[in-house]
Amino acid sequence: MNVLMIHGAGGGAWEWAAWKNVFDAHGATAHAIDLQPGEQGLAATTLKDYQRQVDVALSVLPRPRVAIGASLGGLLAAACGERADALVLVNALPPSPWARSLEPRQWPAIESWGAQARFDGTRRALADADPATRLFAYRRWRDESGRVLSEAQAGIDVSPPTCPRLFVLSEADDDVPPALNLEWAGAWRADVITAPTATHVGPLLGRCASGVARDAVRWLQSRLSPR
Repeated sequence: MNVLMIHGAGGGAWEWAAWKNVFDAHGATAHAIDLQPGEQGLAATTLKDYQRQVDVALSVLPRPRVAIGASLGGLLAAACGERADALVLVNALPPSPWARSLEPRQWPAIESWGAQARFDGTRRALADADPATRLFAYRRWRDESGRVLSEAQAGIDVSPPTCPRLFVLSEADDDVPPALNLEWAGAWRADVITAPTATHVGPLLGRCASGVARDAVRWLQSRLSPR
């Protein structure tokens, strides 16, 4: 099993360290992508720029191949889902029509999550993480394209892929309402794993991360094993 892990807005491949350890221990080959700004710079970067990177990275992996995405990365994984043999979406930003239910927000040309990072903000965002992980994340947040965030918030059309689908939902997610993703999962006839006390990024960086990753890899093994 070859796995592509796609990070969320303002993050990076580093977010998947706990998941990569679990997947490696279960015999899977995990690759975590670092999304790059478009040729015209971060402010001009579009969702399509990121989607093309994911599509290329996924298409070169040997089969069976899996796309796993968190938050914005979940939306990108879903958009490239037909390239995958299985799909895992972790607190993913939803496509249309569910995106219309997200809280409206205006984004600057560049969201300075890296340049203006504050440890107190990281501590609040990672309330379910240990102190070492909070410090690790605080030092690695990056700036993000406001155009990408605006396009994602507006919603894009994504058709359900034909491969098996798993949604991972945090019940304490303050960024993407879990009820919204549960509705999306139902419409896509997907399986669901819930993380009862996890925050939006908790399944990747919180204390439950390794346990959630084990649940995900076992689900994948059950769905991709020869019948």
